[in-house]
Amino acid sequence: MNILSKITAIAIASATITLGSSQAWSAGSHDGGHHGAKKNIGVPGKASEATQTIEIKMLDNYYEPESISVKQGETVRFIIKNDGEFVHEFNIGTAAMHTAHQEEMMTMFEHGVLEADKINYDMMKMDMGNGKTMEHNDPNSVLLEPGKSGEIVWKFTKAGKIEFACNIPGHYDAGMMGKIKFKN
Repeated sequence: MNILSKITAIAIASATITLGSSQAWSAGSHDGGHHGAKKNIGVPGKASEATQTIEIKMLDNYYEPESISVKQGETVRFIIKNDGEFVHEFNIGTAAMHTAHQEEMMTMFEHGVLEADKINYDMMKMDMGNGKTMEHNDPNSVLLEPGKSGEIVWKFTKAGKIEFACNIPGHYDAGMMGKIKFKN
């Protein structure tokens, strides 16, 4: 990544954080963007039932590949690697789920859980009020520091308008999302 790209990425994140700071985001259990609508996107799968393995590279504000194809009812094993210089997320959801989740991710930045290139894992367990935490442990999502890898096994129970996205402040708006296409 060249210096201009780094400066642009930092500027986008900084502007988003600054604008978002003026709004009052409530600390959630980090599930408002996931559990309520998860039935519309599928369910956690079993690795032994995976019929396809897809490798995903997260780079600074884009994915490789930018779209994937799955079958309704198929269980897919995703192997995700953050090859970027910033923290990134791979999250399976609808556009509405991503919008809600972006608010939660902003809260993580505001509380110091996330920085541009690192995650404070101890702070993720901190009580954010009413016993809620920011542990980011949902089965349809993985949050990774630069150079780290993760895995999701997901069963796509029904076809729909589903995408994968990075909900780190500013990343989705910068185009870090991809389509999940359903094939016959």
